[in-house]
Amino acid sequence: MIKKTLKINGVERILILDKDETLAQVLRDHLLLTGCKIGCGEGHCGACNVIMNGKVTRSCIYKMSRVPDHAEITTIEGVGTLSDMHPIQVAWMAYGCAQCGFCSPGFIISAKVLLDNNPSPTREEVRDWFNKQRNLCRCTGYKPLIDATMAAAAVMRGEMTKEDLVFKQTGDSIVGTNYIRPSAAQKVTGTWDFGADDALKMPSGTLRLALTQAKVSHANILNIDTAEAESMPGVVRVITAKDIKAAGGTNKINGLVMLPKHNKTDGFERPVLCDEKIFQFGDAIAIVAADTEEHARAAAEAVKVEIEELPAYMNAMDAIAPDAAEIHPGIPNAFFETNCIKGPDFDWDSIPDSQQVEIESYCSRQPHLHLEPDCGYGYIDEDGMITVHSKSIGIHLHMPMIADGIGVPMENLRIVQNHAGGTFGYKFSPTNEALIGAAVKILERPVSLVFNQFQNITYTGKRSPAFMNIKLAADEHGKLLALWGNNYVDHGPYSEFGDLLTMRLSQFTGAGYGINSIRNKSTTVFTNHAWGSAFRAYGSPQSYMGSEIAIDVLAAKMGIDPFDIREMNCYKESEGSTIPTGYPPEVYCEEELFKTARPLYEAAKKRVAEKNAASDGKIKYGIGVSLGVYGCGLDGVDTSNAFAELNPDGTVTMYAAWEDHGQGADMGVLVSSHETLRQAGIRPEQIKLVMNDTKTCPNAGPAGGSRSQVMSGNACRLAAENLVAAMKKEDGTFRTYDEMVAEGLATKYEGNWVTTFCADHPIDQDTAQGDPFATYMYTIFLPEVAVNTETGKVKVEKFTCVADVGTIMNRLLVEGNFYGGLVQGIGLALTEDFEDLNHDTSLKNCGIPYPNDAPDDIELHFNETYRPSGPYGAAGCGEAPLDAPHPAILNAIYNATGARITRVPARPEKVLAALKELEK
Repeated sequence: MIKKTLKINGVERILILDKDETLAQVLRDHLLLTGCKIGCGEGHCGACNVIMNGKVTRSCIYKMSRVPDHAEITTIEGVGTLSDMHPIQVAWMAYGCAQCGFCSPGFIISAKVLLDNNPSPTREEVRDWFNKQRNLCRCTGYKPLIDATMAAAAVMRGEMTKEDLVFKQTGDSIVGTNYIRPSAAQKVTGTWDFGADDALKMPSGTLRLALTQAKVSHANILNIDTAEAESMPGVVRVITAKDIKAAGGTNKINGLVMLPKHNKTDGFERPVLCDEKIFQFGDAIAIVAADTEEHARAAAEAVKVEIEELPAYMNAMDAIAPDAAEIHPGIPNAFFETNCIKGPDFDWDSIPDSQQVEIESYCSRQPHLHLEPDCGYGYIDEDGMITVHSKSIGIHLHMPMIADGIGVPMENLRIVQNHAGGTFGYKFSPTNEALIGAAVKILERPVSLVFNQFQNITYTGKRSPAFMNIKLAADEHGKLLALWGNNYVDHGPYSEFGDLLTMRLSQFTGAGYGINSIRNKSTTVFTNHAWGSAFRAYGSPQSYMGSEIAIDVLAAKMGIDPFDIREMNCYKESEGSTIPTGYPPEVYCEEELFKTARPLYEAAKKRVAEKNAASDGKIKYGIGVSLGVYGCGLDGVDTSNAFAELNPDGTVTMYAAWEDHGQGADMGVLVSSHETLRQAGIRPEQIKLVMNDTKTCPNAGPAGGSRSQVMSGNACRLAAENLVAAMKKEDGTFRTYDEMVAEGLATKYEGNWVTTFCADHPIDQDTAQGDPFATYMYTIFLPEVAVNTETGKVKVEKFTCVADVGTIMNRLLVEGNFYGGLVQGIGLALTEDFEDLNHDTSLKNCGIPYPNDAPDDIELHFNETYRPSGPYGAAGCGEAPLDAPHPAILNAIYNATGARITRVPARPEKVLAALKELEK
């Protein structure tokens, strides 16, 4: 042990420490300064940044043996407080920088050191500084962070005040404004606790869990020996599948088969703990419960698992080969099929080859790369309910998925969402919920389970890759006539939501265009690579890697401008255009969208031409285009519920299970309810939020598929309308709480929104024809790229985006979602992948974009076509920026160089290979 005297946030502290502890561990575990976050644990993400003796220090890798005695250390808690914020913290709120908020403390720390030393930086210097300090953000796309830093610098120079930064409400409505989300202040001051922070503050006697996990991708389990692990220091128990079964559980996750007709599995292939087989690397085999996390992890490694390793099928093509064994005996590896059959058959021989194209493309196994590792904790609450806190974005959805598996009746199970440091969809599937729930039931003690980043990346789900084979045909003018497809989705070893995902290929391949004849078949395949989970834009990135590449190839073949061919074929009411599933879109807004985009595209073409004219040819420049469409909701009839309650003090409490993974659910509930509550004189600050607890909040459905603003937004609106209607007197004034009670009126009202009209045209499981979504989002992507022809490196220099997501309910949220989604699209297009289990196991190696990998010049334009089914005319927005930016980037590479790339990511070696093909 060593003794250190340190000055932390201005207070001198004497600490007795293990010299091998990291500074982050000391700050968090010893002092509970949990504003310092541990994301990667490898110095790659900057979430742990603190200031030590005036310098930015990555505390997760800085051993205490290196910390000098009497060092002065500042954490986010020492930068500013809720009552006295630093200008950087205020700017972070004002510019919408604190989305999930996990990275915010580390960025603010870095920005403070920069501005203390350089009060007038350029934007390039700010971005370079964050890049140098290894600050990562997955939510914002970086541009708002640069904007906020520049604004804070102006305040620190005395050119403006902190108050000048903050949105000031002028009317009684906050729709469409920059009103700051309710959670922002806590996020920027480090007082917004995430799951691992909560775990540190649990009561004494809490057991810490660790997993024994598979180190191969496919094997039979012959024996599990826990004896040595059980005898190790601090170990209370080792739980295996037999213990879960002995406690009344089936040990099976319910995969919730949604489309049974062409599904060859019942959805119960995924075990809580593997007992007979290992299906993928990282599968959980045993749970060790011990007094400390260190003891639990050591014992988890000591569990002996005897296996018979089996051939591992690491992609769909290998898994459907004639000699491939069934991964789940008795179930074919190709377990689900959907066919989009629209319109009459098309005779492909009836038109010349010059008017048709066939392409093959591949959309990769994109990792979510959320900075906060998966985490959760559990206990038995005061009513005897097994309670699980996790990052779940489907708290009511996950209850039936895990209840039988762990042997807990639904009425005795409670799930609460932690403050979540980003999910981007992976938590649509349960990850740790059943593990924590089973441990609580068996141990009858509070427990916590916190992953490190390696476990987070290797265990949790990924975007399901897809192999697309698409044909397009057009008449002699370029009007599309037909689409044909044969596609394969690699969904990993577990089927959950694989049918819905693959149905998206029927719904979105060719979407945005009036195509009369479609024959598009898509097959879902079990493999032994990472299990497929939801990822932002669910199913559409795969779809548009088919149709948006194909239409670009067709345009080039026919000598038509790629913007023109899209505009020519977009949905038009005058032509009676219909979506791929056979029905009219909810609004015809694409023609106006292309009108808005036309001058922006022409200006981009001019810029690119000027750059090429001035270039020596080493760097070539190009402009790409794509069109993306995405639906808001779950297929068919969807529903959401919320409560509005008038309180004795005149405030209103909104109860909503609108899960938040950074997109801004708290602001969503606030603005969607306030727009109605303001009729009764209720101000935004008078609305209290109770969110994301199955015990207190009604079922709103999961926060996925950009359904929340439409579904839960309408539920909040209706709850508010029902409350306001009850409060309203005949003379037009409104009752107080006391008057409501005196008159025997209820003070709490429900809002229930159901898309019953979707039941009028249900999905035909044979043809995928039907009207699956109430509302859609539309986006035109216009990236400008620079391609280094000597290295193959591609840089997106500018990204223009023109979108229609209906009424913009909060501009900070909508723009923030777009900035972040576009940069995720750049990652998908150029760098990100989870393929090599020996390499792609860290944020850096998976290819996450750093600040200098993203353009500073991102230009957003919005048309606001009123959505009849959206609350106050709003659609969702979260999926829109990530449905089709990547084919636009590939199309821009073609425009720059003539090299056609149809597989992502387009890393430099792939671009160089394509350039060399041109030379042959």
